[in-house]
Amino acid sequence: MRKKLRHVDYFILVPYLVLCAIGIVMVYSASAYWVQRQYGAAETKYLLQQIVFVVLGIGTVFFFDNMALKILRNRWVLFVLMSGLFVMLVYLIIHGRAVNGAAAWISIGSFRLQPSEFAKMILIFYLAHMLTSREDSFRQENFRLRQMWQPLFIAGMMMLLVFVEPDTGGFAILFLITLVVVMSSGIPMRYGLLWLVALIATGVLGYYIVSHYHFPGLEHNYAYQRLVAAIHPFEKANAAGNQVVNSLYAINHGGLFGVGLGMSSQKLGYLPEPYTDFILAVIAEELGLVGTVVVLGLLFFLVMRFYLIGIRSKNTYHTLIAYGIATMMFVQTVFNVGAVAGVLPVTGVTLPFISYGGSSMIVLSMAVGIMLNISYHSERTQRKVEKTHA
Repeated sequence: MRKKLRHVDYFILVPYLVLCAIGIVMVYSASAYWVQRQYGAAETKYLLQQIVFVVLGIGTVFFFDNMALKILRNRWVLFVLMSGLFVMLVYLIIHGRAVNGAAAWISIGSFRLQPSEFAKMILIFYLAHMLTSREDSFRQENFRLRQMWQPLFIAGMMMLLVFVEPDTGGFAILFLITLVVVMSSGIPMRYGLLWLVALIATGVLGYYIVSHYHFPGLEHNYAYQRLVAAIHPFEKANAAGNQVVNSLYAINHGGLFGVGLGMSSQKLGYLPEPYTDFILAVIAEELGLVGTVVVLGLLFFLVMRFYLIGIRSKNTYHTLIAYGIATMMFVQTVFNVGAVAGVLPVTGVTLPFISYGGSSMIVLSMAVGIMLNISYHSERTQRKVEKTHA
């Protein structure tokens, strides 16, 4: 363990710790007024909870950094993880507690668990294992798409259950993780490109239809209203577009350097639950464009670091894990920034390491611990190669 600490990847650990620290400060700043006004609770309620989440997250990083990754490839471990996840997702559809239009949380006393967050990592483990075990057949000239039916079927079932909650943001993240990991597994590129073209065409067509046509029968559909609000936010300012409009006001008010930490006006009852999905709007108002760029710069630095580790790794399983984790974090960040900026629908996707939330913090910390683990093993392998050639 001491040897491992000497070779820790500080390009991962330092940005992670800095982002967690920024998250603690901003959760307090964004939630203090709201928690008093809405719940009559102490203004430090979410601050203390977020500190607990971060401490648990750091413990999670330590655990997965020191765990033998081959455990995650054990078929019984994968079976238990997948079975537990599917049970929770089915339970949510039947008995889940709806929050903001989606039954995405299982309530255990005062604690809420969000299975769709854990679905991201479990899907990455599963796909990386299944595709690595089929690696040789993908490189053959007689490859057929039917060889992929089992992993694609399981991934599709997982996405379907998340979509039915409905958690459209979680569904989209799972889909893109699957797309990137499958495309990186060695299958002929034409299959991945067909998926990508179909995805882009569907998005463009959907945007055009919603922009030009009105559907009275969907007036009370939560997901549809969020999509309309992203396209016409000011027309829906008193309904589904309220968050987006107030977010844009916050960004405009913050300008280049912001109005000062703790001085946001939009968090004072205008921006609903500003410490979760829209915490970036509070950052933009209080710390300005400069503060926003620092936060996003750290996040995208981590994403690029993860992709780089995947590229350098000589282990296919590690490579697919790295690509999956990097894609998860990248898409989650893009979805959150897009919603805050009013260019993508609000899907409830949080800003990694910054937004308030226990499930998200634990899952992201798990990802960081695994990437530290992979980085160490890749560096050790490289040192062995260099010694062999010395």
